[in-house]
Amino acid sequence: MINSHNSKAKIYWKKNIRIVLTLLTIWFFVSFGMGILWVDALDSFRFFGFKFGFWMAQQGSIFCFVILIFVYVYKMNKLDHQYDVDEVKDNFIPDDIYCPDKEPEE
Repeated sequence: MINSHNSKAKIYWKKNIRIVLTLLTIWFFVSFGMGILWVDALDSFRFFGFKFGFWMAQQGSIFCFVILIFVYVYKMNKLDHQYDVDEVKDNFIPDDIYCPDKEPEE
């Protein structure tokens, strides 16, 4: 029983790390690549009246970062639900058991 739980946890964390590394790679590509490395090539395009490389360095990378946060939350909630570690199934300890000296509030 313990070995099956341990292997399930290893698979969960492997998938978790894969999601994080994928999103960090995208973030690096957008912020460093499009904002610094390829800015001259991207400046040949216009976006909202600005050079695209400039816009990506100033605004686009921030928008992409916020989108990546929402993607991370969605993917991790899906993964947590798949491996039964989601927050809905948390068993919280009641206050009267956790702090027996504390008087109940009325």
